[in-house]
Amino acid sequence: MSLKPAEELLQEALSAWEWGGTVVGAVRYGAGHINDTFCVYTQTAEGDCVRFILQRINTNTFKDPAGLMENISGVTSFLRKKIEEKGGDTSRETMNVVATKEGKNFYADSNGGAWRVYTFVEGTVCLQKVESPEDFYASAYAFGQFQQLLADYPAATLHETIARFHDTANRYANFEKALEADACGRAKDVQAEIEFVKARKADCSIMVDLLAQGKLPLRVTHNDTKLNNILMDKTTRTGICVIDLDTVMPGLAANDYGDSIRFGANDCAEDEKDLSKVNFSLPLFETYTKGFLAAAGSALTDLEKETLPWGARLMTLECGIRFLTDYLEGDHYFRVHREGHNLDRCRTQFKLVSDMEKAWDEMMAIVKKYS
Repeated sequence: MSLKPAEELLQEALSAWEWGGTVVGAVRYGAGHINDTFCVYTQTAEGDCVRFILQRINTNTFKDPAGLMENISGVTSFLRKKIEEKGGDTSRETMNVVATKEGKNFYADSNGGAWRVYTFVEGTVCLQKVESPEDFYASAYAFGQFQQLLADYPAATLHETIARFHDTANRYANFEKALEADACGRAKDVQAEIEFVKARKADCSIMVDLLAQGKLPLRVTHNDTKLNNILMDKTTRTGICVIDLDTVMPGLAANDYGDSIRFGANDCAEDEKDLSKVNFSLPLFETYTKGFLAAAGSALTDLEKETLPWGARLMTLECGIRFLTDYLEGDHYFRVHREGHNLDRCRTQFKLVSDMEKAWDEMMAIVKKYS
């Protein structure tokens, strides 16, 4: 059954919650591409305007909304307790799920869709790109604190909202299947990229093997640690709240750290065609490492800290492998806007991997410095 446009079901969803006032408007909100997001404006009896975030979860991507919301409710409840213990502000420092009239953490509509509501975190800004090293440090500290606060959470109890999401060895296996099938006859034109991946097959298993051997602990991980998943205080520009918790799952701390490095420790677009403009930035790597370890350091084991550079290298390699695999399969997963778009994306990631390999000793020394 295909989902109706969200607007057609908006009124039905709005009626599932007690808003504590009169709903005076609901408009599309934000720059997200997965879920349908609305800002709901309400007016209290005293005349105050109170805002909420209403979202329809994309059930094509997240096929188990009940499990997903169980993850989010459990993690945010845990965070509230930790924030209270530290004397923090639970209305701003974590997302807060608003229960439906029936006391549930999401509403199932008549078309099979799933909706949820969060309180609105006022006085914040969401940045789409790194505007200064200070911004990058603030995001590092916020994601590091996320790790610190959730260090005692039983990660194994979380549902996998996307199966084997950061299993790099499995991503390599999927690449091999796509290469063998060569459904679109594209392999002959990307031999250099194919050989780049094959030469790093052994690397893909390093972190998952350490986890399987019990040498690295399973952690609560966010799995999408881009800058735009942090709400920054408008005035102080400090990281206030980690948002977009749909991919919160069991995983490795190095993966969250590494995905941030992949995304932010460079000054290029993810799909830059001119590879001379694609450069890994050691200064930004150091900025992020300093902030992340300042917040998370005491919660991490020595081996977790030591393998953080592998998180950066493998998350970047994994992302490139995913782009190349999609290109070989006919561009069916990532949305493309031009011919060869996934190939351009793949090449930027592989250039960053090459840069990291050349700067490996410096990366290891920086992590050791702040550990």
